[in-house]
Amino acid sequence: MKKTTSEMIEELKAKGFKDIFIWSDSKGTYYDWHKHPYDEIRVMLKGEMIINTKESQYHLKAGDVLNVPAGEVHEAYVLEDCEYICGSKY
Repeated sequence: MKKTTSEMIEELKAKGFKDIFIWSDSKGTYYDWHKHPYDEIRVMLKGEMIINTKESQYHLKAGDVLNVPAGEVHEAYVLEDCEYICGSKY
């Protein structure tokens, strides 16, 4: 059975994530190389994006989850209008 967005958010809270919110980006959005001071998680709800780190490339689609450790430099390209859950762990 597919989890609801609310269930996914509750699971993230149980894992210690805070400041959880849903974010949307339009096709063509680009986030230049940057880093976060906390562990970050992205749970794709719809759409597609690519997140590159210095070592890897992640092609994210609906249902995919990516943990980005604190301090890891990364960039993101939105390939298709997307919506995703964001959260921080600190």
